[in-house]
Amino acid sequence: MSLLSEQQINFDLGDRLRDAGHVTAEFLSDIVHATCRRLPSNQSAKAARIERLIESQAWTDAALALIDLELPQWQVRRLAYDDGEWHCALSRQRELPDWLDQSIETRHADLALAILSAFVEAQRISATSIRTSVPSAPWRADTLYEPICSDNFA
Repeated sequence: MSLLSEQQINFDLGDRLRDAGHVTAEFLSDIVHATCRRLPSNQSAKAARIERLIESQAWTDAALALIDLELPQWQVRRLAYDDGEWHCALSRQRELPDWLDQSIETRHADLALAILSAFVEAQRISATSIRTSVPSAPWRADTLYEPICSDNFA
């Protein structure tokens, strides 16, 4: 599957997560099939636990277990309920102060969907970051961009 089609699936999945009212077993299995690489091929105790959680409709625990299995480098930084919405923040470096950390923050009226939204976004970021061996900086030059020399030759 190409990178472009993977990103399209994740954007469509993000829209579905944003518009969903609650989690169902079918919806969670769609998320697993679209984003998870380790779970279908993994026959470990963690994968079996996720399947049991889905069968018992423990959506929040299943979402947290998916993060633990699929994205071990990501951790939940914050779960908060404010003004009728759950806010979820995932981070690679939880020990950093908020203003230094590059965390993923999502929100939804349903706790499990807020966590799953953050999971899908972290999957998207992780998938694009592991594609190259050399880090690249984003190039966003403005159309009015013009380099200047600021040395003082006087």
